[in-house]
Amino acid sequence: MPDERSDDRSVRLVRAAQRGDTLAMAELVDLLAPYVGRVCSAIALDQGADAAQEALVAVFRSLRTLKDPGALRGWVRAIAVREAVRVAHRAARTVPADLSALPARGDPQLAADIRDVLDRLSPEHRAVLMLRDVEGLDERTAAALLGVRTGTVKSRLHRARDTFRKAWTS
Repeated sequence: MPDERSDDRSVRLVRAAQRGDTLAMAELVDLLAPYVGRVCSAIALDQGADAAQEALVAVFRSLRTLKDPGALRGWVRAIAVREAVRVAHRAARTVPADLSALPARGDPQLAADIRDVLDRLSPEHRAVLMLRDVEGLDERTAAALLGVRTGTVKSRLHRARDTFRKAWTS
């Protein structure tokens, strides 16, 4: 899903899925799953797959309420962020993260070090870092997705970056 507005194909798929077309729903899952997975993994870390699954379920339960199929990407992102934060909070209350299942991209030790530092951040801080620094959203858009004020996003982002920096250098 390369840009903020959905393309003609995804708009057609949404409309067909809203009418109950199961093949269109399956195509939408194939289209949305990688994006939802990236968003959820950045926030929920080891619980990213669970968060992505819950986000996709929420998307398809609510698909009929989507009034503008062209806004699919932003709508899905909002749901994915909300579910990832919820799942990350739930996971934080149970067990610490297991660093043995880190992705093998690039330098494995670097990935492990970054993952370790991210594990120390709260889900809200990971969410704001992901939305601003990975997704490239502005503060206003990130605030709307997180359901907080713009000033809250700015302060969380400052604290998240500061905490990350301090943990990284220690």
